[in-house]
Amino acid sequence: MSDNSIPETSNFIRNIINDDLKNNKNDGRVHTRFPPEPNGYLHIGHAKSICLNFGIADDYQGGLCNLRFDDTNPEKEDVEYTDSIMEDVKWLGFDWEDRLYYASDYFDQLFEFAKQLILDDKAYVDHLSTEEIREYRGTLTEPGKPSPYRERSAEENLELFERMRVGEFKEGECLLRAKIDMASANMNMRDPAIYRIKKVEHHRTGNKWFIYPMYDYTHCISDALEGITHSLCTLEFEDHRPLYDWFLDQLPVPCHPQQIEFARLNLNYTVTSKRKLNELVTEGHVSGWDDPRMPTITGMRRRGYTPEAIRDFCDRIGITKSDTLIDVGVLENCAREDLDKRTRRVLGVLNPLKVIIDNYPESETELLDAPYHPNDPDMGNRQLPFSKELFIEQDDFMENPPKKFFRLGPGREVRLRYAYFITCNEVIKDDDGNIIELRCTYDPETKGGNAPDERKVKGTLHWVSAQHSLATEVRLYDRLFNDPKPDSSQHDKDWKDFLNPDSIKLIKHARLEPSLQNAEKEELFQFERLGYFCVDRKDNCEGRPVFNRTVTLRDSWAKQKHK
Repeated sequence: MSDNSIPETSNFIRNIINDDLKNNKNDGRVHTRFPPEPNGYLHIGHAKSICLNFGIADDYQGGLCNLRFDDTNPEKEDVEYTDSIMEDVKWLGFDWEDRLYYASDYFDQLFEFAKQLILDDKAYVDHLSTEEIREYRGTLTEPGKPSPYRERSAEENLELFERMRVGEFKEGECLLRAKIDMASANMNMRDPAIYRIKKVEHHRTGNKWFIYPMYDYTHCISDALEGITHSLCTLEFEDHRPLYDWFLDQLPVPCHPQQIEFARLNLNYTVTSKRKLNELVTEGHVSGWDDPRMPTITGMRRRGYTPEAIRDFCDRIGITKSDTLIDVGVLENCAREDLDKRTRRVLGVLNPLKVIIDNYPESETELLDAPYHPNDPDMGNRQLPFSKELFIEQDDFMENPPKKFFRLGPGREVRLRYAYFITCNEVIKDDDGNIIELRCTYDPETKGGNAPDERKVKGTLHWVSAQHSLATEVRLYDRLFNDPKPDSSQHDKDWKDFLNPDSIKLIKHARLEPSLQNAEKEELFQFERLGYFCVDRKDNCEGRPVFNRTVTLRDSWAKQKHK
């Protein structure tokens, strides 16, 4: 690869890769991998890693990226997770082509490599209990002490390891450990476990194995067997890098990839621990892994986030070596900017208030032309039915409006979007004093929302025809937690105590313009003045789609009211 084919630098990882290419390291190859564990659904933090690994492969001439499932813990793994991960990667816009691998592909080789370590006196079978291993391991300030089983002969260790392999021992009765340095300042080098006994059926290898390799042992060898050049992982693996290199230095692997660490994605008002996300699902705090409030990729997709918005977000936050807490507002703004360009504008009323136009003909309906997007004529137009009875938002009317409230009030004139000017003349209430109806008049000379005498009105309201509108359910989603750091160790309370009770609001009787009756699953729209919405992927009836709010629009009145 020539220097002029090297992309411009955008982060420290690309600096490393560019230097490697200039020095013809790895024979000019760039080969990365994305290695998820199939024990849960991917979340927004994984999206950062996906975009980094697949993005680097895409940006370098001849670059490759593998998808490899780290399926070494069958107790927690499921084909459901494998399928969902592949779907998420594809949906984000990336393709592993013919490079789909599983750690279980290498179980035989990993077993043979482990026997080689035993023969070389670099691994041994240990019968210490978990508590004893922890005690023997030492502390950050005190060295560990060797296990009494550390000096067994290679022959005895091989025999024991084979017996582990065929299931002669119980779970936890023994394990295979690397023989490195119990006095190392790096705790990961104090004779780490290589294999543990698990008598659990594997979803790919069945009951062939009673032992399964540990992550630190499996990962580096899998990288080497696949010809990975740059093994990119998050910062918590920085202290594991010496172990990664140690295994590769001891074994006759075809290459020695370089491990490079980067900061994981930390998003406020969010948790991304798989264990905690699983708790939210199993304890019923959310409706499932694809609940639109979840930070999972499938949940964000169901809420209406686009792959382009997520990739843009990952690009904006960049790749660094230091942990930072990213404001979830950055993600929301990426969604707004992307949806603003791609969505059709439509009218919808979430909390309807009836308006009767007294001077409009009783049985007449007219169709008003309205563009789907003010800046994109290619999206075309639709026709909005206008009739005597309309719905507007309850919040767009106040009987005694304050000074800076520019919407409808008694005696006030406002513009109906794409329609006419109307004036409120009478407020109808029920016996309890609740407003149930407004009696208004319209100016027929203001069709299209413009007055011939150029008189101005300050308020423009969205509306739908009562007779023609679609009654359906709309779900308003907000942040799942009401604390920016719900799982912070500084809190006295449990992290689930910060669940936001207002994270979902169901609007059962919203009214939408009739063009939305045939909206398709995952179709995206902007409800004018209300936000961006998408058709739910699951909970729809024919002719009555359910809509999820992705993000809100900016509301200057809400800010003023708050002040």
